[in-house]
Amino acid sequence: MAGNGKIIQVCKVAALYVGTVIGAGFASGQEIMQFFISFGSRGLAGAVLAAVLFALLGLIMMGIATARKAESYADVLPCLMGGKLAGLVDLLSLLMLFGGLAVMLAGSGAVLNEQFGWPQYAGTTLAALITAAVVFGGLQGVLAINMILVPLKILFILVVCALTLPTKGLACPHVETRTAAQAAAGWIWSAVLYVSYNTVTPLAVLSSLGAHIPRRTAMLGGLVGGMLLGAAVFLVAVTGLLFYPEIGGCQVPMLYIAGNLGGFWRSGLGVLIWVAVVTTAIADTFGFVSRVATRGGRMYRWAGPATILLALPLAQLDFAGLIRMLYPLFGYAGLLLMLTLLMSPGWNFCRRG
Repeated sequence: MAGNGKIIQVCKVAALYVGTVIGAGFASGQEIMQFFISFGSRGLAGAVLAAVLFALLGLIMMGIATARKAESYADVLPCLMGGKLAGLVDLLSLLMLFGGLAVMLAGSGAVLNEQFGWPQYAGTTLAALITAAVVFGGLQGVLAINMILVPLKILFILVVCALTLPTKGLACPHVETRTAAQAAAGWIWSAVLYVSYNTVTPLAVLSSLGAHIPRRTAMLGGLVGGMLLGAAVFLVAVTGLLFYPEIGGCQVPMLYIAGNLGGFWRSGLGVLIWVAVVTTAIADTFGFVSRVATRGGRMYRWAGPATILLALPLAQLDFAGLIRMLYPLFGYAGLLLMLTLLMSPGWNFCRRG
């Protein structure tokens, strides 16, 4: 029974890690096309590099968080960088988590409007209510919802890719959207940027587990989660390359791919993208609230709904405009965090015990 309990805890950590990264951009295929597929066959090497980095960062993040018995990322930042820089990154991360929540709420309205004709405000409100309810339930609620939704997201992506691969064969085309020189020089940097861009929210969310899960179990969960992320990136990249350059001009490449299987799969992907938006909104809210209400209790329970209410006016802005305004900030801050994690004394925490 003890062994089963450890496996469940590993799965919870891995699911939470995967759930923070596989958002609407991933589920739509747009992120994978921009960062990997657009480099042609070299993009597959980039996907392998991303898998290694995701796994390594998951291991390190959980090693540091558990060693410091962290309740939020503010407990982790001081061992990564100096006090003043940690304070700056702390503030920047709070702003990014809040901004990310607003983007996801706006994205929920946009997805349900475009896919199913719902009014924009209805989709935004539904995501806000679900997010508030899950975060109100605390850490266990967040872990439970990810244990349910993350496997469904991964399973759907796997099924779509598995069913479409035979329709194209396994011979990968050698068409590039970039010149050979650009592809040769840029695929490594693109893979690094993709991982760094997806570092801030996982660090904020996973750090909150530091005081609640044993070190070896947590580190294994971070490693497994990173490997699952890398495998998902690689599979979507392979599938996308087989449909390339047909998907080159698509806003939602996976929708085009799923469309080859029929209307059911197109509708299913629309639901999947919405689920990905909601799980990311939950992760952003939980990371933010864990930081501002580190002692939990009543303050934590009401900080979630209050944060969502404050984000709702911002969520009424244009979804694409919010992404253009906020996501470059995610990238720069994420690159700083990724480099400090890889180069920090945190390795010492991981090697202990």
